[in-house]
Amino acid sequence: MNILVFVKRVPDTESKIRVNRETGKIEEEGLNFVLSPYDEYAVEEGLRLRGANGGKVTVLTVGTEESSIILKKCLAMGADEALLLKDEVPETYDGLRIAKIIARAVEKKCSDYSLLLFGKQSVGADNAQIPSMVAELLGLPQINVVTKLEIKGDQGIAHREIEGAIEKVAFPLPSVISAQKGLNEPRYETLKGIMAAKKKEIPVLSFEDLELKEEDIASGLEIAKMETPPERQVGKIIKEEPEEAAKKLVEFLHLEAKII
Repeated sequence: MNILVFVKRVPDTESKIRVNRETGKIEEEGLNFVLSPYDEYAVEEGLRLRGANGGKVTVLTVGTEESSIILKKCLAMGADEALLLKDEVPETYDGLRIAKIIARAVEKKCSDYSLLLFGKQSVGADNAQIPSMVAELLGLPQINVVTKLEIKGDQGIAHREIEGAIEKVAFPLPSVISAQKGLNEPRYETLKGIMAAKKKEIPVLSFEDLELKEEDIASGLEIAKMETPPERQVGKIIKEEPEEAAKKLVEFLHLEAKII
């Protein structure tokens, strides 16, 4: 069973994001980057399925050379192979552009697969678009936000959380699955895994290798403006007797907060 897992390098959720006022883009200097948390569930599920059914787990990412660090993490977790789809273009937030790159890589270089695993969304762009777009481009069935997954032979059963219930979906292989929190508990890298990952070479594929032209993957989005949210104002404390305090509170909500 050959499993492809797609991952992304994203800013650490605990990092303070700064926007460059001149360029209107996120300032990456001094910013810590990590493997997107939802992608960790996808990697772990791939490893579990390999353990139960045999086969191979290959992790792929689209990005610059700096993205190799998250591929090394996946290798240290236990993935068999990694592949970097080199893209020097800064974040465009265009899910379709990335989906086209991934779909072409699958068609050209990774056609022998049983399952495509994604995190349900990256914590960078938070679009939750790419798994569905890749499935559509490749003509594959898709099941999103999966919290339980079972594979038997060339068939699978996935559980999805919906409002007030669990939806159970049966599907054929190959298919596209996106992982939701609760699907599993991602493992930590072992020292043995870290040392083995350091020795592994990560092949790099360019757009030329994938026979992609710039016009094929030109971004369809333009960022008009990016800015940090305004700082939260200090709260007000009303030190009055209850009756007077209630009057001032209503006055504040009406005239300043404009809630009522």
